[in-house]
Amino acid sequence: MNAPIARTASTSQTRYERVKVDGVEVFYREAGPKDAPVLLLLHGFPTSSQMFRNLIPLLANTFRVIAPDYPGYGQSEMPDRAKFAYTFENYANIVDKLTRQIGADRYALYVMDYGAPVGFRLAVKNPDRVTAFIVQNGNAYEEGFGHPFWDGIMAYWKTGETKEREAIRWLTTIKATYWQYTNGVKDIALISPDAWTLDQALLDRPGNAEIQLDVLYDYRTNVPLYPSWHDYFVKHKPPMLITWGSNDEIFPASGAGPYKRHLPNVEIHMLDTGHFALEDHGHRIAELMREFLCRVVVEAEPKK
Repeated sequence: MNAPIARTASTSQTRYERVKVDGVEVFYREAGPKDAPVLLLLHGFPTSSQMFRNLIPLLANTFRVIAPDYPGYGQSEMPDRAKFAYTFENYANIVDKLTRQIGADRYALYVMDYGAPVGFRLAVKNPDRVTAFIVQNGNAYEEGFGHPFWDGIMAYWKTGETKEREAIRWLTTIKATYWQYTNGVKDIALISPDAWTLDQALLDRPGNAEIQLDVLYDYRTNVPLYPSWHDYFVKHKPPMLITWGSNDEIFPASGAGPYKRHLPNVEIHMLDTGHFALEDHGHRIAELMREFLCRVVVEAEPKK
């Protein structure tokens, strides 16, 4: 296979952009030439597009890489909860409109954690716009909830009451954020403390914890959509690469294998790490992504 010709350093340098979408200022990182195949990176909790800070330069000489922050995360605007619905449906709509505004008409999706329901909602709405998936610890099957981590969250889903909401508030603390980055990691010295320090600084903004608890509650709306996502997999057969941190206790290894039920040709790579696999396995993931995307997206594109 002949890989695409590498681009110049100037086109692969990351730009930090802002655009208004439905009146909300959305921040996004972009690198790579405008005419390259698009790779859309969707972040998880409790982070932002900063989780892709090291991955973007590894791929931007071949792809147009775009990584937005959802409202309430990272550098995007944090509207008042009374005026903006912090829901996965709204996030999918915001990202959809963002891609249209900036001319990213077709894209491969990297989905992680919260990025999975955002990305799968996008794909069901716009199947012809999605060229491929890279899934990293992103759930689409109920087997992926097989750990006590979810017990308190599911109790909150059942009631929506203050008692259960307060019981999971610890998820917005530095103890939880540090745990998410380090649990299941073999060599913690490979994890930059800048990552959890920045995430926590943004979580600690006045009012942000309430936003996070709203989004955790809304996650319940994703589970009933799983059958429609599976139907999309079967009907449209999107090429899919899975790079999964096998020691993750949030989205454990049990969530990776079920994708084969509906996508028999899915490529699965289990990595000896935790939830934020990019932090210590970023170069390996980038290698897998480059080979996969060059094969299923770049070579599959019609010749101009």
